[in-house]
Amino acid sequence: MQQTIAPDRRGRLDPSDPFVRRHVGPGDSEIREMLAALGYDSLDALIDDAIPADIRLDGELDLPDPATEWEMLRELRALAARNRVFRSYLGMGYNDTIVPPVIQRNVLENPGWYTAYTPYQAEIAQGRLEALLNYQTMVIDLTGFEIANASLLDEGTAAAEAMALAHAAKGGRDRGTFFVSEDCHPQTIDVVRTRAGSRGWDVAVGDHRVFEFGDDVFGALIQYPASDGAIYDYRDFCARTHAAGSLVIAAADLLSLALLTPPAEWGADVAVGTTQRFGVPLGYGGPHAAYFATKDEFKRQVPGRIIGVSIDKTGAPALRMALQTREQHIRREKATSNVCTAQVLLAVIASFYAVYHGPEGLKRIAGRVHHDARVLRGALESLGIDVVHDDFFDTLRVESPKANAIFEAAARAGINLRRFDDGSLGVALDETVTAADLADLVAVFAEGAGAKSADAAALIEDADTALGEAQPSFPEPLRRTSDFMTHPVFHAHRSETEMMRYVKRLEARDLSLVHSMIPLGSCTMKLNAAAEMLPVTWPAFSRLHPFVPADQAAGYHELFDQLEAWLAEITGFARVSLQPNAGSQGEFAGLMVIRAYHDSRGEAHRDVCLIPQSAHGTNPASAVMAGMRVVVVHADQNGNIDVDDLERKATEHADDLAALMVTYPSTHGIFEPTIRRVCDIVHGHGGQVYLDGANMNAMVGLARPGDFGADVCHLNLHKTFCIPHGGGGPGMGPIGVAAHLAPFLPGHAVVETGGERAIGAISAAPWGSPEILPISWAYIRMLGAEGLTQATRVAILNANYIAHRLEGHYPVLYRGPSGLVAHECIIDPRALKASAGVEATDIAKRLIDYGFHAPTVSFPVAGTLMIEPTESESLEELDRFCDALIAIRAEIAEIEDGSADRADNLLLHAPHTAAEVVADAWAHPYSRERAAFPTPWVRQHKFWPPVARVESAYGDRNLVCACPPIEDYAGA
Repeated sequence: MQQTIAPDRRGRLDPSDPFVRRHVGPGDSEIREMLAALGYDSLDALIDDAIPADIRLDGELDLPDPATEWEMLRELRALAARNRVFRSYLGMGYNDTIVPPVIQRNVLENPGWYTAYTPYQAEIAQGRLEALLNYQTMVIDLTGFEIANASLLDEGTAAAEAMALAHAAKGGRDRGTFFVSEDCHPQTIDVVRTRAGSRGWDVAVGDHRVFEFGDDVFGALIQYPASDGAIYDYRDFCARTHAAGSLVIAAADLLSLALLTPPAEWGADVAVGTTQRFGVPLGYGGPHAAYFATKDEFKRQVPGRIIGVSIDKTGAPALRMALQTREQHIRREKATSNVCTAQVLLAVIASFYAVYHGPEGLKRIAGRVHHDARVLRGALESLGIDVVHDDFFDTLRVESPKANAIFEAAARAGINLRRFDDGSLGVALDETVTAADLADLVAVFAEGAGAKSADAAALIEDADTALGEAQPSFPEPLRRTSDFMTHPVFHAHRSETEMMRYVKRLEARDLSLVHSMIPLGSCTMKLNAAAEMLPVTWPAFSRLHPFVPADQAAGYHELFDQLEAWLAEITGFARVSLQPNAGSQGEFAGLMVIRAYHDSRGEAHRDVCLIPQSAHGTNPASAVMAGMRVVVVHADQNGNIDVDDLERKATEHADDLAALMVTYPSTHGIFEPTIRRVCDIVHGHGGQVYLDGANMNAMVGLARPGDFGADVCHLNLHKTFCIPHGGGGPGMGPIGVAAHLAPFLPGHAVVETGGERAIGAISAAPWGSPEILPISWAYIRMLGAEGLTQATRVAILNANYIAHRLEGHYPVLYRGPSGLVAHECIIDPRALKASAGVEATDIAKRLIDYGFHAPTVSFPVAGTLMIEPTESESLEELDRFCDALIAIRAEIAEIEDGSADRADNLLLHAPHTAAEVVADAWAHPYSRERAAFPTPWVRQHKFWPPVARVESAYGDRNLVCACPPIEDYAGA
């Protein structure tokens, strides 16, 4: 008898292998065991106690039924097939590139690299730190400056950050104008205008050759080479700028600097740009790593993170994030930037690209690109087509009365050319161009110009022959003579064998999710499933230029529409913008939308932003960047917003109140029961509510910010929606807004997007970092409403289970009214400093010996540890982590009772390296075995930290942010 397969309640066959089983760590029996430990009969009962009833979602999210991994990938392939990968020669800071397969397979597609966290625990991040130090060295050498950071988000925002540095250095009450050359990329001008407008600065766009500096100008931005390909000698311009007391910022193409005189040598003060063409896919606009380099005198104004060379406690060289007190979340409203992230994974790829090719390889690639541009010029001129500029690197601007016909012929041939406002055309070449590509280009120019009988291949060959040994097509004073990338690391890895081993050697020096859980509070280090990651490198997603015609990106746009609709449904908002490409960008975008809304109602004077004491440190930094005045709201003894203080300050500033920035659940990991009242107070005094969605992982499917009073919310897709952290980036920070704010969503100078009354661009690319959006799309598509809700419920369960297991050993600092936490908990070891001389940092370092990354140290409360287990960790892993912390507490007890030395113990000397453990001398009163193998599981799989505890102060006193001479390592 044939068995009938019953459909589920939605009329869909029950999937044989639902993704929720793969994503959520605990199985049914483990969930029951944890609930029993907490005294609950069901997950529903736990959630009812954890989340205030008045914010609970009534019903289920309206999302598609969940798909299996196979089904999702089939759907996504169909979307990808709707994208058409034309041959794009659009330039504007985006170029096709060759990703060396050894880097694609071993870095971009490797969870050992993409699941690591920001390197705050330097001892277990030495591999990433070395790759980033290589990156800084590459940038320093190519630009000629003394210092560089470890990447920013994109070229446009890097230019805006440089403008802020210039204002800090040269601005003031009487200097509020920033000059931007009209030859800069249009998206950069757009982003700079947005950022300047928020600070009340004027942007003057014009011809750098004739611009006259007034006393009000504090800085100037120029493009090198210019957006249309021209190469200008800026020495005179720099002299005029400096004479006026202003700084010069050069947005420079990094590959061109292998051949061109670096900006520092002709007078620039700052160089910014993108490293995208160093092996990072186009990805329809991102993610890409921007660079930022400047003079040593400005090192304390450099935004973002700087990797520095220090030593560990044994005196051996060790790397760390230098000058960490510059971090914007520490400086809060005194911040000069709100940057708290980087594009680490992409910077790592770019650095390995430089290591693999070396200076000779970069010169060869740059030389070939320039040679191809010169050959193309010769062939076009033989067709009677005028090339506008004599001095160029890789981009030609051409004029022809038949320009429209040429443009249309190119489109028919699957070729994208740039079209300027005056009708001229742009052709930007890159390292992927072949002789056949050049012939195709010449053929479409010939067809459009009416010379269909021309033999394109022959014209290319003739132009190549005619060049002979001709000098480059730029003036001799602008030809590079200085050496770069002389450090041995850029000369030792030419074969793939050596490169593979170097990449793996660095990978082995880092702890990532492939080793163990990363229990960082407020960071949500959950599973980044392989099925979600696979589409990232599909050519249909990775090889699209961000400014191709929309019909060539139909698959992307359908994905955007679906993802925006799903995120709007999940958050309860009317519209979503995907443009902000980091959480910090989302904060800034949301506040700028609020400002535009107030301005539209004749209330531009509203500029006060209320921010609770407990808020993420980027909140006040973002408010300052958005031109707002920060007023701090106190917290009560339980860490919650002091509602009475909020009401007082809202009343006091009612005439000027713009917004409240609130994190929910709170930064302390609590569902504050007063959130509706908080929103009502702000609205009642004319303000808008900005909700920081960093903790959205505790709400998906259970509560929606748009339902309980928020007007704007940013979402960290690299937290809640599974885009991996990548060692500190990529990230995405889209914003959801209520209907009345939708008209102000960010637009873009090149591609039409955003609301009807859009604010200016927030990011350089119209949709931020589209290449990684399929990850979040896949996550939502595979879990569906029920799976997403189950993930949230288990995240809350796991956090409460950890709090329950640890509460008898460490105080749990904050709990909600029912005695529960949300998705994270704070344990408080501060009393141990008096009793044992032990601090949170010592516990963090000792956890390394147990094979774990530390929780978040000293945030949001100094001296504490914040733990977030996520839903992806099994009960076995949770218990292993709790057992480690409990064992460490027992080690502390030995210090307290005198059986362990207060000055020489397991914690104060942690972590213990293999070199220490196997050394002939061992002077400690505890055994080597206890130091290195404190539990049975460590014996089965030991992660050895490559360096001992790093001396932070030494690195700050002796700042070195480039690869030191190899003899320094040899001597050590």
